[in-house]
Amino acid sequence: MKHHHEALAGFPVVVTIPVLWGDQDAFAHVNNLVYLGWCETARVEYMQRAGMWVPLPPQGVGPILASIKCDFKVALNYPDTVHVGARVTRIGNSSLQMLHHIVSHQRDELAAVADSTIVMLDYSIGRPSPVTAGIRAKIGEIEGREFAGHAPAPSRA
Repeated sequence: MKHHHEALAGFPVVVTIPVLWGDQDAFAHVNNLVYLGWCETARVEYMQRAGMWVPLPPQGVGPILASIKCDFKVALNYPDTVHVGARVTRIGNSSLQMLHHIVSHQRDELAAVADSTIVMLDYSIGRPSPVTAGIRAKIGEIEGREFAGHAPAPSRA
């Protein structure tokens, strides 16, 4: 197999993760929650590269996962290694969409596709905060393309 599968073309962040024996469940395949953990690993790596990560516990403005959906294509088993891609597909006012592809090294095929929504949250007040121009530019640099900016909503006096 090539270093990265063609299903990972266009993914600027790809992490490689070993499948552990303990990742399997009673049905003798990798438990579905493990796939979400793999996506989290790739998502955090992406956010660190984009300068979105904040020290823990979070203070000020930082990312929070709002939703995730995963479509499972093939069941995986131990032993294996997965390559997990992360890329931003859309940036809104205070959120961004991220796509993940999980590829099995052993099977040489796409095992799952996940979509997640990340919100920039002001942790001090528990409310969404705009994606800054700096973060938008860094994501554009990582992705190799520009993301159009959004004007903040007009304030109501």
